[in-house]
Amino acid sequence: MQTLDLGIIIFFLAAMAGYGIWQGRNNRTTGDYFLGGRNLPWIVAMFSIVATETSVLTFVSVPGIAFRGDWTFLQLSFGYILGRILVSTILLPVYFREGVDSIYEVIGRRFGRHMQKLASSVFLVTRILADGVRFLATAVVVEVVTGWPLSASVLIIGMVTLVYTLAGGIRTIVWIDSIQFVLYLFGGIITIAFIAANLDTGFAEALTGLAREGKLNVINPDWRLFSEPWAFFSAVTGGVLLSFASHGVDYMLVQRVLGCKDLNAAKKAMIGSGIFVLLQFAVFLLAGSLIYLFLGDAPVEKDREFASFIVNNLPAGLKGLLLAGVLSAAMSTLSSSINSLASSTVTDLLGGRASLRRSRAISLGWAAVLIGIALVFDESDSAIVVLGLKIASFTYGGLLGLFLLSGSGRTLRTPSLAAGLIAGMCSVFVLEFTGVAWTWYIACSVTVNVAVALSVERLLPGESGNRRR
Repeated sequence: MQTLDLGIIIFFLAAMAGYGIWQGRNNRTTGDYFLGGRNLPWIVAMFSIVATETSVLTFVSVPGIAFRGDWTFLQLSFGYILGRILVSTILLPVYFREGVDSIYEVIGRRFGRHMQKLASSVFLVTRILADGVRFLATAVVVEVVTGWPLSASVLIIGMVTLVYTLAGGIRTIVWIDSIQFVLYLFGGIITIAFIAANLDTGFAEALTGLAREGKLNVINPDWRLFSEPWAFFSAVTGGVLLSFASHGVDYMLVQRVLGCKDLNAAKKAMIGSGIFVLLQFAVFLLAGSLIYLFLGDAPVEKDREFASFIVNNLPAGLKGLLLAGVLSAAMSTLSSSINSLASSTVTDLLGGRASLRRSRAISLGWAAVLIGIALVFDESDSAIVVLGLKIASFTYGGLLGLFLLSGSGRTLRTPSLAAGLIAGMCSVFVLEFTGVAWTWYIACSVTVNVAVALSVERLLPGESGNRRR
């Protein structure tokens, strides 16, 4: 990196930490710290959702998908929008009607504190594994792009994120997420503009050439619905179910809309985030297609196409801005994970009995766990990284089935619910070896969860002590 690039990154990191410390003066209670006083602007919450679900891996991998193939990845985002509409129609009204601080309180009120703690524990384990090793993979990308040692990348990102997360709480996180979203989206637009200005042909001619090669194809008409994840119906259905589960039962994402002032604002934030995800994917897919034209036949390592372009082709200043975008994508996910882990711990496991000081201490503890995971393992632990990136899909179906059962009129006891939850999660491991496309994992997991829970309930002796309220 040149001096200008380094200066931009140092300014960016200092500004994020300084803003968090300044904003932290407004936190008086745990409600302020975890839910922003339930007065977050819906637009800010919307951008925060998008930033939270966008990691560095998305930032660098989506252009790589277009570089090596076409735009069929965009089919997922069609399903994402539909899935968010389902969340806004089915689950958000329940959360706001119940007035919960954590979505797992809905499970507790319906099935008892033991099931609330179990659901929260599944969430905690999911986030620890998924985000701990995703943070590791993020640091590997940052190492490649910046040239920093891996341990330094982990510690720099982790410590700066920790400062503004501990000081500012969720209100600071969502505002910084919004700034970071704009920054890395602007980075994608900068890439498009830079390449368009340096191509031998005009921009329209470049797009025509890409279309002629099939590089801009969005719809995959393949009819192998259960074995080909990018077949149109399979991809859209997978996107619907993944979004319905992740944005409906993963507290890290739902936490943002719970901080909105009312249900209508929450719905706008939730559905709007799906539209902006589609826009984001389109921008980075276009960037990847243009990088394909720009680099020609130059050999590039898989999933390093965007990173290599930034390092080797952008001038000083622009490179610094793009590197700040890489760091933004890393920090937004990490900060959200720390705060949501602490919030669920306080609300679900401790029953809400924690002061602001203790809540910050719990946040510090979870940050140490996530940073520790990234430091203990290294990039050679590919199996662990893959597990961390996939683990959310393994648990989402089980949790979604539990929430759907909570909305039914069935009387179910803890053993049957726990059996269904565990069976639903285990079914995904089985599907890994059957050749079924991953886009169907959640549908199968939900089905197994519900079927096992109802079957076990019929086999249990006696009558349930849980009654529908």
